[in-house]
Parts: sequence; C-alpha cells; structure tokens
Amino acid sequence: MSAPSLLPNKSSSRYSVGMFSAGEARCDRWQEMAHAAQTLLAQLSSGSSTNETLATVQSLLAPLSVLETFRAYPGETMMSALKDALARRDYSSFSRITNRIAKAIITGSYRRSATAWKLGEEGEMEENDRLLKDYFDTGDLTKPYFEVLIVSDDPTPEQVRQGRVELRQLRRPEDPFVYEAVTVPSFEETVLSVVMNADLQAVIIKDNFRFKSQFDAPLLRTYLEQHLSQECGSLEPKDYGVALARAIGKIRPELDVYLIVDGAVEKVASRLNSKNIRRIFYGLEDLMEIHLALMEGINQRYDTPYFNNLKNYARRPVGTFHALPVARGKSVFNSHWIRDFGHFYGANIFLAESSATTGGLDSLLEPTGTIKIAQEKAARAFGCRNLFFGTNGTSTSNKIAVQAIVRPGDIVLVDRNCHKSHHYGLVLCGGQPLYVEAYPLTKYSMYGAVPLRTIKKALLDLKAEGRLDRVRMLLLTNCTFDGHVYNVQRFMEEVLAIKPDIVFLWDEAWYAYNRFSPFHRMRSAMGACEALREKYASEAYRAEYSEFKKEHGKIDPKNPNLLDTHLLPDPDAVKLRVYATTSTHKSLSCFRQGSYIMVNDDYWESTEGPFKEAFFAHTSTSPNLQLIASLDVARRQAELEGYELVGRSIELSLILRREVNRHPLISKYFSIATNAQMVPAQYRDSGLEDFHAEGVSWKTIYDAWANDEFVLDPTRITLLCGSAGFDGTSFKGLLASKFDIQLNKTSRNSVLLQTNINNTRSDIAYLIKVLADMSRELDRKLSMDPDEKTAFDARVKSLVTDVPELPNFSRFHDAFRENPRSKTNEGDVRTPFFLAYDEANCTHVKLNSKEIDDLVKDGEAVSSNFVIPYPPGFPIMVPGQVISPETIDFMRKLDVKEIHGYQAALGLKLIKPEKLGARGKTISANGKKNGAVRHRALAHKKA
Repeated sequence: MSAPSLLPNKSSSRYSVGMFSAGEARCDRWQEMAHAAQTLLAQLSSGSSTNETLATVQSLLAPLSVLETFRAYPGETMMSALKDALARRDYSSFSRITNRIAKAIITGSYRRSATAWKLGEEGEMEENDRLLKDYFDTGDLTKPYFEVLIVSDDPTPEQVRQGRVELRQLRRPEDPFVYEAVTVPSFEETVLSVVMNADLQAVIIKDNFRFKSQFDAPLLRTYLEQHLSQECGSLEPKDYGVALARAIGKIRPELDVYLIVDGAVEKVASRLNSKNIRRIFYGLEDLMEIHLALMEGINQRYDTPYFNNLKNYARRPVGTFHALPVARGKSVFNSHWIRDFGHFYGANIFLAESSATTGGLDSLLEPTGTIKIAQEKAARAFGCRNLFFGTNGTSTSNKIAVQAIVRPGDIVLVDRNCHKSHHYGLVLCGGQPLYVEAYPLTKYSMYGAVPLRTIKKALLDLKAEGRLDRVRMLLLTNCTFDGHVYNVQRFMEEVLAIKPDIVFLWDEAWYAYNRFSPFHRMRSAMGACEALREKYASEAYRAEYSEFKKEHGKIDPKNPNLLDTHLLPDPDAVKLRVYATTSTHKSLSCFRQGSYIMVNDDYWESTEGPFKEAFFAHTSTSPNLQLIASLDVARRQAELEGYELVGRSIELSLILRREVNRHPLISKYFSIATNAQMVPAQYRDSGLEDFHAEGVSWKTIYDAWANDEFVLDPTRITLLCGSAGFDGTSFKGLLASKFDIQLNKTSRNSVLLQTNINNTRSDIAYLIKVLADMSRELDRKLSMDPDEKTAFDARVKSLVTDVPELPNFSRFHDAFRENPRSKTNEGDVRTPFFLAYDEANCTHVKLNSKEIDDLVKDGEAVSSNFVIPYPPGFPIMVPGQVISPETIDFMRKLDVKEIHGYQAALGLKLIKPEKLGARGKTISANGKKNGAVRHRALAHKKA
C-alpha cells in the first residue's frame, strides 16, 4: 500500500499542492467520498448500476484509510464500521457515517462536539459511544483540543484501544485542555504523522520501535536520506528514539517530545543530542506524571502572561489619576456626544487602558515582569536568543537595529530596493551605504533579489583595497515584497568566509510566519543561524573546512574563481551575528504596527548597551497596551496552530495559481507569475518553473527550496493584469471600489495579492469569480467593436511591451565619497540629506527641461533627497546620488500619481553645483577623521 498525497509515487498539480497542507486535501477527499456515498445510495434506490460509483468510492477510501492512521479522529472504530458497512452493501449506514466524518473534519466539530465521535444514530449507544460517554459528558470538548502521537512497536488494535482508554481515565475536570492519542509503529510513520497531522502538539516516543513504515513511501526515504541524514544515517535501534526526536525538531520545532525508555534512563538524559526532548521517563511507571507533563507542556505555550494580566487588570476596580482620560471609559460612556465611540469598540478596550507601568502591567522600555516573560516566550517560539516587542511598526524596528549596530563611517552593504526606513536609518547613524543591485524584472517594472555573486564581489573588492574592516553589516530584505526568498544559509556562509564577524540584518517584515513552515524556516534568518551554529560545531564540518583550505588556501580577493566557488568560513573565526525584524501584524494575528526584533548575536554582551539606547531613542514612552497584548497572543497562536494555518495559506495560494493560470478564459486576460517568470534560470539550479508544472512533486519543490539561490514564496501572488488593459494602480482601485477586494502593492502591469492565515477558500472563490466575470465582459466588449479592440491592443502593448528600463544606482558624487578612486561605490547620505535642509544649498529643475539634460550630461545633477515613486516603491534617487540619463528617462516614462520626494510643479530638488565643489575637501576630511576615530577606538578595544 502506498502513502498518499504528501508522498505520491506519481506527479500531478494536485499532489504537489496537497503536500503543503494535508488538512485541505483531506477535507476535499472526505467531501468527495460523502458525495459518492450519496450517489451510491441514490443509485441503489433507483435500481441503477453502482459499479462505477463503487470504483470511485474504493479509489477514495484506499488512500483515506492510510491518511487516517495518522490521526485520532475518526479513529479505528469508526473507520472499521465505515468499511464494514460498505462490505455489507449497507449503503445507508455507509453514507451516514461518511457524512458525519466529512462534516466533522470540514467544520472541525470533532474538537468540540461529542456527536462527531458517535457512531450510531441519535439515541443509540454503540461500543465507541460507551467508551467515550463519561469523557464527553463532562463537557471537556469546550476546552482546547489537541492530539498526542504515541510511537510504539507494533501494537495490536486492542492494545491501541486500551491505551486510549487508560489515558482518558487520567483526565480530571480541572485539566485546561483535552486530548486524544494516535499510535504509530515506526520512525517513518512518525515523520509522516508530524508532517500531515496539524492537530499534533506532543509526541511520546517509546523504546524499541522499527524504522521502516508499513506503507510504500520511496520519496519519504529519499527525503530522510538527503535532508535528515544526520538524524537517520547508520542508526542502531537503540538510537532511534533520540534520532527521531531530533528529526521532529527539524520539521516542527514547536512540538513537545517525551521519551520513554526501559533502561539506562540516566545516560540518555545526559546526552547532548537529547536537548530538544522535554522530559525522559523510565518505563510506564507513572502514567499520571506523563499526563501532567502533557498538560504543562501545552500550558507553557498557551500561557500569555501580558494578555492574561491585562485581562485581570480590566476586571479590577481602579481609580485613575494619570494622564489618560479614556482609561476605564468613563469620559466616553458618560458623554452626551461620543457614546457611539464606546458602543462601537465595547467596554473592554477602555477598561484595559492605562498609562501606568505598575500593578503588573510592566514597562516596555525596561521590562521586568510580564512583558519580559512574554518576550522570552516569543524568543523561544521564534528560535532566537533575544526578542523585543516593537509597537511603532517595523519601520521603527529597522531604525533601532541599524542604529544599534552601525557607527558613523561604517560601510553597510544594502539592497537599494529595501524599505525606506533602512535608508533613513543610515542617515541617522551616519553609516555609508554600498548599494548592491538586485536583478531586474523589467517586464513587470520590479526588481528581484541581490545575487550572491554581486555581494561577494563587493566584499572581495573591499578586501583587495584593505578596507574590509570598514564593513559592518549586510542588510537584505527576505522575503521581498514580491516574494523572492534568499538561500539565507548559503548567503551567510559564503559572506562569513570573507568577513567572519559581519552583522546580518534581515528585514523579514513580510515573513513573520516562516518559523512555522519547514520550507520557509530553512530560508529564514533565525532558522539559518540555528543550522549554521550546529553545523560549525560539528567535527564533520571541521573536516570539510580542512579539505577546502587545502584546496583553496587563504582567500585571495584578486582570484576571480572565488566568485563561482562555494566559500567556507573558518569555524574558529566565525561569529554569528544575526538580526531580523518582522512586521508581526502583516502575517500573524496582531494589531497594526506590532513588530518583533529578533536577535541571535554572539557579541550580544557588548551590543546590548547600544541596542537599548537605540530602543530608548525610537520607542514611545506611551505604547499601546492592546498592541503589546496582541504581540503576546500572536506568539501563542503561532506556536499552537501556526503550522496548520500557514500550511493552509500556502495551499490556498497554490489553488489560486492553478485555477487562474489554467482557466481558458481568465488566463486570456490575467495570469499569475510563475517561478520561472519571477526567478531567472541562472538562480534556479533545480529547474523548477512552476508549482503546477508537469512532473513536479513535493520532493521537487523541497529540493528547490533547499538548494536554489532564490525561490518564490507561493503566498506572494503577482497577478499580471496588463493583458486585460489595466495598469496596476487602476486595477487595484477597480477591485476596491467595485468588488470590495483589498490588496497591497501594484506595478506598471500587475498587482500583488497575499494569502495569509486570515484567508479562506471562500475568499479564493470570490476572487476567481470576479476575474471570470471581468474576463467575460472584456470578451463581449472586444468582440462587438473593432475600434474598441484596436484601442485595447494598443493599451496592452504600452503596458506589457513598451515598458521603461529600470535604472540601477549610478554613483555618489565625489564630494560625498571618502575615496572617489575606490572600485566600490559606498557614499555618505547623511551629509547631503542635511545639506538640503538649507534651501540656499538647493535648486529645483523641471523634469522635462533642457536644463536637467545639460546638468545630467555634465555630471552635476545631484539629488538632495530620496525620490520614491509608488510603484515600484523603492528610491530611484538618494541624497548625494549623481542622477543618470537612465533615471531621468525612467522618471519621464512613469505614469504613477504618487512620487515621494518629488513635486512636479517645482521639479527635481538638486544640490547646487557650486555647493558641491566647495564641500569636496570638507567631506573628504570628515571621512578620514571619522575613519581615524573609529580605528583608534578599535585599537583601544583590542588592547
């Protein structure tokens, strides 16, 4: 028998979709089974042939029988009754049981209703009902429900049933949660269960189980060999337990793992590689302790210290004499004029407001109580050493991180297309940006990501000039707005080989969910840092590095072959210094402006002080308490159901991609950009072109995510609308005004959609219907009027074919460069930024004038500020930049209404040419002075 859905032996778009969220595929199959069962019953009643329908039922039931062995519901008793009814040709009972199971799975009612678990009709009492009666009659299903996986060697069905009964007998009315157990007999089936059963929250591993599954799963074995070789290679049976615990941690690190051993429990407990096991028990000497450990483990993740305390505060009678009249709501609810404000939001939001930091509410700036604990819990949940709550959005979190690390005169390698907060952060701290260019996607008026080769060349050039010590940070966006995801581990590894103490700042504003998808986690800042730290501590890596050093010797920056060589860092020299900022509100259940700053820094002891100063500088002394509480709650949800919700959002995005691109009418006017369209072939060694391409399986996609330089996040959906005659801005406006569909970003000929944990299949269906209706209307109009068709074709050509070239960053003016003869192009943005504060230093020149052309030709058109058109949403000019003809040409072809830093009536704001020559010596002298001060400080520190 072969394992279905996640590990198929054939390729199809449906199989490749199902791998991301087995829950949605399971719902579909049970729904199909319910429909087939009803058809079977109808055919029997009418005397029609049932052969074809029976074949359909059997083809659905066979894989479902395997899938359901990994779940507690519906359980063996109900599945056996289902199969027995079918074998007896009792199609009435078969249809009734199938419908009950399907409804319970689709609605999730098995988590909260005793009826879902009952086998018989109302009023009947079957064996399964009797086993569960006492348990469900206590009302336990009103409590949060989860499932526990038990790994045990070849238990008989009766032993499994008895084990469940014993666990149920341990339950007490005061237990905060309720759970059911599911048992599997092998290492491979445990991995399958962990991947496919999102209800799992804990795993109990008993000694002496086999490795191989009872099912045929060749792709699973290949996956284990390639990606969990350290856990699974050359194992003896006595090591299966600890190895399995480590494998579970690689796939779903949030799960609690317990080990039950029959002997030498002390030795197992002391082994270093058992660190991710929550507790180790000696045999089954105390089942109640295991039950209590399960409750405590879940409760530690469920507990939200700040939110809980805020709820308690709101229930207390408090006299307020501080500066916050809305606290307790009396100024609102006693008002004659603004009571509707209170009625709209309800009382709790006012009862839970205060400007006090006493009474357990804690201070965000100096947390010592519930905020401190909440941040520690979040750090554990998101896999970092330290985590800080941000309440002013990731724009502020970015400035905090940049200011904490970068000193005046430090060089920062940065993607020019990063969020504007990074550029302003460099202005504030005096860091010198060295802009590294992302590859262009000219056809869609957007940029991709920065190639590794580009970054390595910049660092090697700096090393060749003896200025590598000036480099402080590499700052990149992962994933990008449009969904380009870096191979973070590979990038950090090769950069560390050139500069082993560089600081990485990954702007993961759109990527807060990455911890809870095994695909995304391996391409996240914290996931990659964790993997590299483990890798560099191993003897295997030391041997690998030794061979690398023998072959390549010391890194010679003048050796061009290094650009195409996978560089390895010295494990004794490496210092992992990794920061990530996330817009928690963008992808988790958090109020707007909620942000996390994640830290994994080997030099944290020396960085903590500057970080706190930066945090104090940018964080409000009056943070919103509800926002802090939502950051606490977002962590709880992510830990307990993030895996399920993120998987569902991925699957919804893949369903949308498939339905739009394969629809004969919609795809005539609209399409969703594929991997091949968004990531050029030279960055896709796997050759993956589309999630739904023929021959693609779950393994194809996993290998691409493990190895390719860049991949496309499926939840970032670039909907191309140019072929429908719409530019992105007008199409976005039409969707919002006529259809109440909201979205984020636009480009010249596309809009960006995002699926997240808030979306449902109904949302996807509505969007598809809107696109289908619009396509039908376009088809009708164009078929009726030839003139309309001619105008339409011209419009499409202007949007899709006649697109302006995207300008690269040109250079900083020599007046704002310390060494104009340097190969690298870093520069000072702070000086020209503040120079422009004095209008006497600036002039305005019309965009379409001959004057600007002459200034550009002479190299004297120097921007005084950031110019950011929306779209594409990145600065095409920065302070101190020499404006190129390509930039002017791009500006002239732009047909967008929103351009920050530019007023058409005045023209481009430039630094007067005569001010540049006068400032050259001053800038150069200041640069050298800053450098000398920094070097003296470093020398003093070393001494």
